Amino acid sequence: MSKPLTGRVAVITGASSGIGEAAAEHLAGLGARVAVLARRADRLSDLVARIEKDGGTALAIAADVTDVAAVRAAADQVAAEFGGTDLVLNNAGVMLPAPIDEVATDQWQQQIDVNITGLMNVIGAFVPQLVQAGAERGVADLINTSSIGAQNPYPNFAVYCATKSYVTQLSKQLRADLGPKNVRVSAVEPGFTTTELQTHVTDPTISTWLETAKTQLEWLTPSDIATTVAFIASLPPHVNIQQLTIMPTGQTS
Repeated sequence: MSKPLTGRVAVITGASSGIGEAAAEHLAGLGARVAVLARRADRLSDLVARIEKDGGTALAIAADVTDVAAVRAAADQVAAEFGGTDLVLNNAGVMLPAPIDEVATDQWQQQIDVNITGLMNVIGAFVPQLVQAGAERGVADLINTSSIGAQNPYPNFAVYCATKSYVTQLSKQLRADLGPKNVRVSAVEPGFTTTELQTHVTDPTISTWLETAKTQLEWLTPSDIATTVAFIASLPPHVNIQQLTIMPTGQTS
């Protein structure tokens, strides 16, 4: 099998399940050494064991992206053990929809903390390594996981969608800063994707709506998004996909 990512070092946040987990296994299979970050150390250990069993190289780092000190320590560890990274999949996120008039401020704050502040913590910790890789190797990648919710309004998803709009817009702006330094920046916007995000929803009406949607069309899988991430990272250095929306064929909005 061709291994187009041989020699690259990938850091993946939110790697204990879903898109992050699938991306770690897929990128490792394509030759990248992967550092996987998440809060659940046991899940990361199992993931690293699977990658290594398949002949890959992986490093587990238990860290909460909302803890800036922990994320910076993770960056130092990647630099020490792998010599720095040239590919970051900034993927950790949480989705807690609720009617806005319920004023679920704790859930609002949690989504802001993870989806925005956590995203920025990872950027702050790893962009220096990406810039160095861009200078030395001619290419590096920052790939941010956004959502179709960045483009389309959905009832009860106002805060979540707003945080994902931030991700997409930030990614566009970062290209102005990082593109000239050989760091490509991309926002990937999945539509309905089967992950743990749906299991975190606390509103029973919204949970029922999501479950019904699964019966009406075939959702994307984490592997679909992992393949997309690998495609972006495998392109020639002069090619940057700025924004990629990936939808189930049956989803129209």
